[in-house]
Amino acid sequence: MSAREYDVVIVGAGFAGMYLLYRVRRLGMSVRVLEQGSDVGGTWYWNRYPGARCDVESMQYSYQFDDDLQQEWHWPERYSAQPDILKYAQHVADRFDLRKDIDFEMRLASARFDEESAIWTLKADDDKVTNARFFVMATGCLSAPNWPKIEGLKSFTGPTYHTALWPHEKVDFSSQRVAVIGTGSSAIQSIPHIAREAAHLTVFQRTPNYAIPAHNRDMDTELEKEIKAHYTTMRARAKTTPGGLDVAYNQGSIHDATPDERDSAFERNWQRGGLGFMSAFGDLMMDQSANDIAAEFVRNKIRERVKDPQTAENLCPRNVIGAKRLCVDIDYYETFNRDNIELVDVGAEPIEQITSEGVRAHGRLYEVDTLVIATGFDAMTGALTRVDIRGRDDASLAERWKDGPSTYLGLAMHEFPNLFTVTGPGSPSVFSNMLPTIEQHVDWIADCLGHAKSQGYATVEAEADAEQDWWAHCQELGNIGLKTMTDSWYVGANVSGKARVFLPYFGGIPAYFKKCEDVVENGYEGFAFR
Repeated sequence: MSAREYDVVIVGAGFAGMYLLYRVRRLGMSVRVLEQGSDVGGTWYWNRYPGARCDVESMQYSYQFDDDLQQEWHWPERYSAQPDILKYAQHVADRFDLRKDIDFEMRLASARFDEESAIWTLKADDDKVTNARFFVMATGCLSAPNWPKIEGLKSFTGPTYHTALWPHEKVDFSSQRVAVIGTGSSAIQSIPHIAREAAHLTVFQRTPNYAIPAHNRDMDTELEKEIKAHYTTMRARAKTTPGGLDVAYNQGSIHDATPDERDSAFERNWQRGGLGFMSAFGDLMMDQSANDIAAEFVRNKIRERVKDPQTAENLCPRNVIGAKRLCVDIDYYETFNRDNIELVDVGAEPIEQITSEGVRAHGRLYEVDTLVIATGFDAMTGALTRVDIRGRDDASLAERWKDGPSTYLGLAMHEFPNLFTVTGPGSPSVFSNMLPTIEQHVDWIADCLGHAKSQGYATVEAEADAEQDWWAHCQELGNIGLKTMTDSWYVGANVSGKARVFLPYFGGIPAYFKKCEDVVENGYEGFAFR
């Protein structure tokens, strides 16, 4: 089978891959996208579990590169559900005729760089070979499912579903005894829906998570008009905030506020809902005593919402609030007031095993008909290391990252010429509103490709010193404040055997964007072109 030849091959047809396809076309370069799914959408194609919904408000979780697109699209709700986000992705694909350059149902198995030809050879699971001068992994930060290591997991004889690999057809839980393992974001979203349908639901919780109410509602048409009339201003304002969200940030210390002022600030953010809760004061992620006050406010809200005092206490997190990405909930805590739900705390005493009939914990067998695994993802690195990527001198990316990854700006790695990553480790990515962050990365990569093309360069590669210095900087920032005080997927703690390092960049969107601009202005400082 002869290999196909392209200037650029992109892996992944989510929001990153689609926009990069659009940008590369405009450079006049030949391009192909390889996508494992049968349609566009990325994480919103795969994550179809009940209640799947974005935790960023719809009017901000959208592309901004085309104003006509911004103006024409209508979001039905304040926080968009998975089906509506998938429709949006499909609309973008149709609007810009993207599908003709995408190979669907094609999973990349390996990628090897040939030094002599400066060509990447990409081989799919079906042995189809594609050659590319430039190779971009646009596979997302949360796309490689994480399966828990529990004895007997494969012995269960009933249906087993992972929230990250949900069937495309509806799963009927009626009259079923269901077990959910995990209480992260996907569980917090799906549990209320499953509980309303199932005969009985047992939730196995290792670590409770903080969840802030979404206060979701139908889209306010007047607000939509107002935002669309001043979209450019709102987008610019968002880029000045640490997370790239148009939320008012109070930089003052909680210790300079009276108790009434503290409660008012938290209550204001609680009633607004969503990820902006931690913007109430500037030192909540820097000072443990400040964080304790915020955490207790949320715990008291949980106690108000859950009728049974013991269940409420079991649902109250005791770790640092904000050290994990906050969850955004719709009726999660209230669901535990139902008669058909049971919470089993397995934090101190883990699940013993899964049998053919159910889940054994605390010396008891919980018999169930259906098992739902809601244990999240091998975040930020899993989608990269699960492909056999080999750079110069057969250097293995998975082997190189065995003790923790390192990148330059989350964009490129030394010894892997002409390979770029969109929102890779070492970039703000999951600490931000992902759509604007994706666009910034794609624009940077496309501009770099255009520079290489115009100057006649064969390769571009991160320099070793630049990568080492950047990664050391990322680790220093990660250790400032309270981010590493809690086991989280930010440090790889949710995956058994994964190296514990701080994966994202914690310096905020403005500083990161400025760094990327400075690199270009200084002649692509830290990159070697040959």
